[in-house]
Amino acid sequence: MTAAPTRFSRLLAMVPYFQARQGIELAEAARDLGVSEQQLTKDLEQLFVCGLPGHVGGDLIDIQFWDGFVNVQFTAGMDHPLRLTGTEANVLLVALRMLLDSQGALDGDAIARAMVKVEAAAGSTRAMVVDVDSVPAEHPASAALRTAVADRRAVRLRYYTPSRDEVTERIVDPIRVELVDGHSYLDAWCRESEGRRLFRFDRVQDAHVLDEPSRPPEEVAAQPISMPTHDETMPVALIEVDPDALWVIEYFQARQLAEPAEKAGAVVAALTYASPEWLARLLQGFGGRVRLRSSDTPSDKVRALIAEAAAAARARYVGER
Repeated sequence: MTAAPTRFSRLLAMVPYFQARQGIELAEAARDLGVSEQQLTKDLEQLFVCGLPGHVGGDLIDIQFWDGFVNVQFTAGMDHPLRLTGTEANVLLVALRMLLDSQGALDGDAIARAMVKVEAAAGSTRAMVVDVDSVPAEHPASAALRTAVADRRAVRLRYYTPSRDEVTERIVDPIRVELVDGHSYLDAWCRESEGRRLFRFDRVQDAHVLDEPSRPPEEVAAQPISMPTHDETMPVALIEVDPDALWVIEYFQARQLAEPAEKAGAVVAALTYASPEWLARLLQGFGGRVRLRSSDTPSDKVRALIAEAAAAARARYVGER
């Protein structure tokens, strides 16, 4: 059941909304307002008994919608939407800022312009939260991914997978865009792996919208997707990460554990990896800030790979002198 304050606020905004969109289809209005057609019909019926003092025919709001299209005949003076309060404007600006930082799900320039309009509408006298000239450049593939979702078209991707340190090309059938932990993901059916996958926008190196419809399996597209933890078929390493390298956990989608670390401030995490060679390169690259505690690959083998790579690098350095 819709909470009373939420419905009341929606009712107050509905008359100017429909006044500005005469003849809008009931189904489209329901999508815009974020309610079902059944709920919207109940709201419109409620408005019939709202209006000016007197409560007779000429005083009440008159909205017609019997033919599936909504037309406003009499607004009872409710011609303009309510102004945002300072608190409401701040909440909206914070939400827009989060969308802007997510880089991908929506057009960054459009979000920045919306933020400026919200500040102007709220009569803000403070410095702007965002400068439209300082909005970070959008990732080149983001617009194509949004177009593929909006137009329900298949798309060819070149995608970088950090845990395998490789770039693959595949054709996917987009389902929707997901925002998870400040990142934009393309939720899609991957034809190559014949499974549902999440593709992070900033890891898509190239995207080309194809002239063919997106056809994910209906039973798959109808279900919400949960963030994957790890591929059960791949080996896992237990690593200890120093405070200045904690970004590694998020970037490589490791799973932080509650186990105590040997070094103060460090964090223990489980990391899925593709090969012992890849794991050795990762550990070597951090110069001791990311340390191996255990792994499905014998630890001695991983340490031997690190030692071999370090010895080869030293030999090259000595030879070049």
